[in-house]
Amino acid sequence: MKALIKKFPEKGISMEEMPTPICRDNDIKIKITHTSICGTDLHIYNWDSWAQRTLKLPIIIGHEFCGIVEEIGKNVTHYKPGQRVSGEGHIACGYCRNCRAGKKHICHSSEGIGVHRNGAFAEYLVMPESNIWPIKDEIESDIASFLDPFGNAVHTSTYFRIVGEDVLITGAGPIGLMSVAVCKFIGARNIVITDINEYRLSLAKKLGATKTININNTSIKSCYEELNISHGFDVGLEMSGHPDALNSILTNIYHGGKIALLGLLPKNTQINWDNIIFKGLQIKGIYGREMYETWYKIDQLIQSGLNISSILTHKFPIENYKDAFEIVSSGKCGKVVMEW
Repeated sequence: MKALIKKFPEKGISMEEMPTPICRDNDIKIKITHTSICGTDLHIYNWDSWAQRTLKLPIIIGHEFCGIVEEIGKNVTHYKPGQRVSGEGHIACGYCRNCRAGKKHICHSSEGIGVHRNGAFAEYLVMPESNIWPIKDEIESDIASFLDPFGNAVHTSTYFRIVGEDVLITGAGPIGLMSVAVCKFIGARNIVITDINEYRLSLAKKLGATKTININNTSIKSCYEELNISHGFDVGLEMSGHPDALNSILTNIYHGGKIALLGLLPKNTQINWDNIIFKGLQIKGIYGREMYETWYKIDQLIQSGLNISSILTHKFPIENYKDAFEIVSSGKCGKVVMEW
């Protein structure tokens, strides 16, 4: 089968012929039809410090996908060939304290496809039945290919109550943009999103942001009077992984406010702890999706009318994968899908 491989410890990836994975007794083999590029894939493509300390090469990359069940193991009971599916990319151990407590998303032994083991940017992918998720008829395959990051947005946006609240989102990457749509749909009062990328800020407006702020030339507090915000925001969603963004949330959130922290911050990030202690803030670290409560919420939100289709800005045939990665690198895009 053909697959996109991170083969060498340098920038770039390549299309290679690889052995087709074997479907074992508890597994499902999926014929991939659509894949979506994640920021993680871009880290791997660029071979940055995170990729260098995390990956063992060579490896098939990618973890956002949609496909058709090709083959099932003899112990598989809930799926059949021809069924359209996606899946949870974190494969938990199933035996640790968190797994047994129903918190598989924070399993300390979890392995990620496309990072710790071969991933989805290939003609075929094999995963345990327990990680497979059926795709509803109402969800198009290109949208289904990025339910994984949409799940991140849902998990982050719904962790704290946001109905009627003023929400500040820092970072207008694809997950931040989808979070705008989630917050709007659920019923936040004001949704303000910050970034320096005008292309993505314009997408945020389409997805329902009350106010978009280019933090390079406009302060967050400048919107308080316009939006009738008295003392600060009620909920903050940090999506950028930038220290200045986190500090802007800490500065602009009201006393007793709540912050969901998804962005991966540098180890040397410094903050003013007075903003947390004296304001009595709650900060929650978010990792991936709750397995599998978030996946149920994804289905229900989409079936209830939440439309995230405008986040999809570019589609490429898999043969043009280099062009796909170039447009992701440029930042002038939302989600980028590769069709197999």
